[in-house]
This record gives sequence, C-alpha cells and structure tokens, in this order.
Amino acid sequence: MCKENYFGNKYKKPILAFLIALVLLLLAGCGGNIRSTVIKEVPSDIYSADEINDAISLIIKEFSGSWSGCTLKEITYAGDKTTARMADEYLGSNYEDFAESWGEFDNVIILTSSFEVDASGGDGSLNPNSTYTNWQWILVRNDGGSWRHVDHGY
Repeated sequence: MCKENYFGNKYKKPILAFLIALVLLLLAGCGGNIRSTVIKEVPSDIYSADEINDAISLIIKEFSGSWSGCTLKEITYAGDKTTARMADEYLGSNYEDFAESWGEFDNVIILTSSFEVDASGGDGSLNPNSTYTNWQWILVRNDGGSWRHVDHGY
C-alpha cells in the first residue's frame, strides 16, 4: 500500500498553485514602476513612429523588470540631431570596439528619459531619493531587425 506524504495527495495541487502564485507576485514587485510613464512623441525623418515606439517599448519593458526602486516618469526619442551625432560616433572609426561589445549593428537610436529613485538607491548604483533627467538609452539593430538595448547613462 502506498503511504501518503504529510500533506496528502489532495493538497499537492493547491499548494503548488499557491507557491507559483507567490513566486509570480514576488517577481512582479521586483521591477521599476512604469504606471504613470509619459511617452513624449518627437517627429523623425530617420525613423518611423513604429520604429521609435518599438525602441521605447523595449526600454519600458526592461525598466519594469529590472529597475527596482525606480519610477519612470517620461521617455522620448532624443531627436534626429542627437541620434545622428551619436550614430556617427558609434558607426564611425570606433565601430569595431562597439561591435565587439554589442554585436553587429547598422542602426542606432537614442532615447532620453527621466526617472525617480526611492530611498533604496535602485540597485545601489543610483543616488537615493533623487531624480535623473536626460538619461540616455542607446539601442542598436542590424538589417532592420529588433532593437537591442546596449548601453545607458549620461
């Protein structure tokens, strides 16, 4: 005869469901707050609205998953002038160095954002109880593929 474990077979599924729900709840609270993020539209002659929105969506998703203790207030495309200047730098004479770190790419897009940091200091590398403005997000892609976030900061 098979001996039942401590909880009995009829409790295994509810306990497993509770544990899965608990893990999902804990994971949901690990990222940054994006609930009141404002997305400012900036027209572009370089990228379509969909291409810009794809880049913004990628950063918002990353922020919500990895930027614990931070609240994303605003995010926008940095504009054609800033993007072209930065693209010249990244695609110019230092391209090999960047490609070694980031992989092959032929497009660069720059986003800027502002966000608040709570008393925890985010991941510990940010100033507690502070606001960061004009924070840059650098994304690249190759052959019109998906954007990849490769760097950020001032």
